Formats: sequence, C-alpha cells, structure tokens
Amino acid sequence: MKKIKHAMLMILMVTVGSWAAAADVPLGPGDVLKITVFGQPDLTLETRVSEAGSISYPLVGEVKVGGLSSNQAEQKIAELLDKGGFVRKPQVNLMVTEMQSQQVSVLGQVNKPGRYPVDGKRSLTDILAMAGGANPDAADTVILTHTEGGKTTKETIDLLELVRSGDPSKNRQLTAGDSVFVERAPRFYIYGEVTKPGSYKLERDMLVLQALSTGGGLSPRGTERGVRIKRRDANGVLQIISVKHDDLLKPDDIVYVKESLF
Repeated sequence: MKKIKHAMLMILMVTVGSWAAAADVPLGPGDVLKITVFGQPDLTLETRVSEAGSISYPLVGEVKVGGLSSNQAEQKIAELLDKGGFVRKPQVNLMVTEMQSQQVSVLGQVNKPGRYPVDGKRSLTDILAMAGGANPDAADTVILTHTEGGKTTKETIDLLELVRSGDPSKNRQLTAGDSVFVERAPRFYIYGEVTKPGSYKLERDMLVLQALSTGGGLSPRGTERGVRIKRRDANGVLQIISVKHDDLLKPDDIVYVKESLF
C-alpha cells in the first residue's frame, strides 16, 4: 500500500511540475488561448495571439500578452477589468489550448519532419524522438540553428559521440525557434564484378573490404586484385586509384571491381 501511495505521489509531483513549467512558458504569436472569468460567462473567449503579441478582449480592447506567462497574462486582464470598472476583483483563468509559438523545426532525414513543442525543457534527443528518430539515410550529425538577440548561430553536433560519451551537457536544451536539420549520410558507389552493385550509405571509417561486403561480395568472375576506386581530387578531376582492403573510403567514391582474366 505504501508503495502504491509513493508511486501516486511521484506521478502527482511530475504532473504538478509539468503544469508549473507550462505556466512559466512565455506566450507568443500563434498561441491559442481560452480565457474565462468566474461568474461572467459573457467574458469567455477563445482567441489566437497575433503576430504583434496581442489579443482583443471584450470590454478592455487590445491586450499585449506576448512575452508574459499565463499567470502574468491572467493578472493583467484582471487588472484591466477591475480598473475599468467592468468587474470587481475578477477571477481570471487563462488556458493555452494550442502552443504554436514555443516550437522547434525538425527537418532532413527523420521519419516525421515538422514542428514540435518545447513547452518546458526539451533536449535535442527528446525532439529527435518526437520526430520519429532518424531514417535509414541519416548521417550521424545534425545541424542545430539557434537565434538569440538577433544573432543566428549554427552548430554541428555528432550524435554518435553524444551517445557514446554519456555526457548530458552535450545533449543541448532547445528553445523556441530553434531548427534541427538531420543531414543525409554520404554515399559510395560500387559496380563491376560484385553481386549487388549500386549506391550505399557510407558508414563511419568504412574500409574497402567492408564496401565489398556491402555490395554482396565478388561475383564468380571478380578478382580482389582488380579493385579500383574512382575519386575526384581537389580540382574535381576524376582519378583512378589502386587500393588495398584496409584503405578507407571517402564520400562519393566509386568502387570498381574488375573481371578476372583467368
């Protein structure tokens, strides 16, 4: 019984914490608000915050709520109603039914790209999970774009290193307006005397031998001594390179397996 009570208490604490976090989130353009005043049904209103950060409320007119928390907006509307002589000591309740302003964009190689809420604290991995995670074509890196004080910064984050390190400080906390772009993984191409020629995802630190395995291995007519790579140099000129099995591949490499002469 004590365990059940403890579990219920923990759930209640988490729920109250979530409510508190939501109440502290500043209102912004696009947010949908439902406002009620106790004992005053004619003052019930559901409205959307304008791009200027304001709403139009009965009796008092335009009210600037952008940047205020829900509690602060309630107090402001109550003061306007009271000072205007419309309602004596009104009990105003404001509920955010749709939080549009506090969102981040997730784009690129994820299963469900779109905009996701950050009402409260949301880490990079939280948002990626909400977007359905990375798809099979995704790279190990993401680009995080953040704007603050009119200055925009871009940061490339290595997800593999983030997970391996276990360092929570590397798992960035996102704020409204941030953008996460999951890059497409680099590719390599393999053709000639292999079982499954085609284009494939280039894994990190991939060797020529691993590329051959990805291509299904050599065909009966293929020869390991006839493996070549076509690679563009810094000037964009295509070079043909003889390679060994333990050589590293680079993005856009073309692996070619020659036919055995014997």
